[in-house]
Amino acid sequence: MFSGLPNILTLSRILVIPIFLAAFAVPAPAANWVAFGLFVAASLTDWLDGFLARKLAQTSEFGRFLDPVADKLLVAAALIMLVADGRAPAIAALIILCREILISSLREFLAREALKLPVTMLAKIKTATQMLALSVLLVGDAATGIGLSAKLMLDGGAWLLWLAAVLSVASGWGYARHGISMMLATDKDKDSKGVADK
Repeated sequence: MFSGLPNILTLSRILVIPIFLAAFAVPAPAANWVAFGLFVAASLTDWLDGFLARKLAQTSEFGRFLDPVADKLLVAAALIMLVADGRAPAIAALIILCREILISSLREFLAREALKLPVTMLAKIKTATQMLALSVLLVGDAATGIGLSAKLMLDGGAWLLWLAAVLSVASGWGYARHGISMMLATDKDKDSKGVADK
């Protein structure tokens, strides 16, 4: 089940979360850089495991299940810790988390009917914006150590997170409409077959 380098990389994103959380207990500014480094390294494995799975022909149902779970757990951990630390706007974080829960539930429901929601370009832009926002906020005021403005980093990261929240709503609405239309079409087909059988 856990065999294959892609699955191991995916699993590593989950295993690094406790270390990522513990990094927030380290005195600043080391805490910022340790958390930032762990987050970026874990995020890079998201691209790398997919690339290797295709390159090595090691795609699996377990990998397809675990990959989005690992992503969402990592993002949720970062959002919760940043909100608790006062670096991230709570409402924007809540919007993003609610969207992830709703779309994950929709995907799970559709999977029971052998239906899939294709990933949209808007969703990819949302993810990229979200990861950039979290990375900037994780550095936060530690950026003064490399000559950058702490206010610029924190305000810029917050604005990027709000943008990610807006994109979350927009892409989530698109997914919801598409998912609901597929469900209605499936129900209509079932009704038509039921009438035909009678």
